[in-house]
Amino acid sequence: MSLFVEYTEPKWRHLDMRALSVDEFYLYLRSEFSSQTHLYSLSDECYTCPYTKVKALPAADVAAVVVEPLRLSSAYSLNFKIFDLDQGHYAYDNVSSLCWLRRSDLQEFGVYNLTLQANGTCAFAVDKPGVPINYAFIAVFVLVAALLIALKLVSCAWRYYRYDEATAAADSIGEAATKATQRKRLRSLDTFRGISIVLMIFVNSGGGGYAWIEHAAWNGLHLADVVFPSFLWIMGVCIPLSVKSQLSRGSSKARICLRILWRSIKLFVIGLCLNSMSGPNLEQLRIMGVLQRFGVAYLVVAILHTLCCRREPISPQRSWQRAVHDVCLFSGELAVLLALVATYLGLTFGLRVPGCPRGYLGPGGKHDYNAHPKCIGGAAGYADLQVLGNAHIYQHPTAKYVYDSTAFDPEGIFGCILSVVQVLLGAFAGVTLLVHPNFQSRIRRWTLLAILLGLIGGALCGFSREGGAIPMNKNLWSLSFVCVTVSLALLILSLMYYFIDVRETWSWSGYPFTECGMNAIVMYVGHSVLHKMLPWHWRIGEMNTHFMLLLEATWNTLVWVGIALYLDAQEFYYSV
Repeated sequence: MSLFVEYTEPKWRHLDMRALSVDEFYLYLRSEFSSQTHLYSLSDECYTCPYTKVKALPAADVAAVVVEPLRLSSAYSLNFKIFDLDQGHYAYDNVSSLCWLRRSDLQEFGVYNLTLQANGTCAFAVDKPGVPINYAFIAVFVLVAALLIALKLVSCAWRYYRYDEATAAADSIGEAATKATQRKRLRSLDTFRGISIVLMIFVNSGGGGYAWIEHAAWNGLHLADVVFPSFLWIMGVCIPLSVKSQLSRGSSKARICLRILWRSIKLFVIGLCLNSMSGPNLEQLRIMGVLQRFGVAYLVVAILHTLCCRREPISPQRSWQRAVHDVCLFSGELAVLLALVATYLGLTFGLRVPGCPRGYLGPGGKHDYNAHPKCIGGAAGYADLQVLGNAHIYQHPTAKYVYDSTAFDPEGIFGCILSVVQVLLGAFAGVTLLVHPNFQSRIRRWTLLAILLGLIGGALCGFSREGGAIPMNKNLWSLSFVCVTVSLALLILSLMYYFIDVRETWSWSGYPFTECGMNAIVMYVGHSVLHKMLPWHWRIGEMNTHFMLLLEATWNTLVWVGIALYLDAQEFYYSV
């Protein structure tokens, strides 16, 4: 079992192995060179970055001293260069080095030796092998499965003990009535929303400390980067359904717009209050955030759709007209969508940003070999800085810890432009639901749109992480990012819709994610407020293994799932 919990000896020779954090290892340095040299390193995560100075190595003839090993990260492959002259804080490729070494096999809790030999070459040796980190998933899965099985057995035993025929008959009738009501509501939409909020809680709880789960430093698409856009998109899917329901009950468009405005204000205010949890200092209060972007995008898309939609649309008689009927009904929103995309591209590649190249999309800092250190986000970063001010934007973006970047708000005002586009694409999927009654046409249209958007997004980013005209970037909410995440959402919803709503008699019902999706705002706000409290979060010892971090994140997520199930049993549902 020690393999699955990343166990390592507390002491290795004189080293304290428990002092290491997740994805850290010790590196001993030794020089046999005749003069002082300088070690520089570069992580593969830092794209087009210079090497950063790590430490000076004394000459071989210097009296022997106790040299403490370095603590470095093993999350990404590392490159090492040793120079005979001090290159300053950064070292660039135009300066030749004594030796160069790249290691992709570094592991957590490992001990390694890097030796500069007398002839100027590098030698690397493994002193103590590290530990595998991915087996922790198996261990946590087994523990969670055992817990759920135990709870199920206790539940069955309790029901058997309390069994009463009259009560059972009443429950059966109630369950049949519930199912009849739920057929009018697509469970796949609530399930999709529920999976999104559960994943959001999981990644916000640390996701076990795995690099591929956490947000990408700048370009790229990690698991955490998919959650927020999926949540926005499914909100868009539900907008046409909600508006049609209100219109069918006789509500006027003016009244619906007032409700939309009030809901958007509540979302924005709740998000603003959550930003003040670290202290209500108005001079440094972050203005934008996750719920604020929800509020802005919902306000624009919901009002736009309310104004553009028809109270009783008449289905055309000809088959080819019916095939494009949803596009025709969506023509007003589609025009706005294209205008927003054009506006975004025009500002991104046309706006003059002082001291930065036009159309710059990088993270600033030491990106592009430190050529534009204060240009994080290009036009997006500059616009947010001018509108909000440096004190009111996010001070700790992911790029700061990799690229040494300045402050940047990943939920800023500029990114709202394409967030609205994301929600509009969701609204179009919702219109397809209303216009096309049979599941074959719905799934076919969603799949074709997913393929089209996936190809567009892939072409924009060159089907690579760092390439293409517009890389996938959650921080910038880039056009390629919108296309790819909507494509993924369409494919996932198509599968859920088929297995949950179409084949409901023999397939998965969406449990327990459906229940989570029906109280998503309660779960999000609750987990944000109670983030550091028992029983949701806990700490035991150093918490310096993926197993412990993964166990805690999974526990926190399961507690919130349990709360959602309890609220569903009490028939308590809250939406802003």
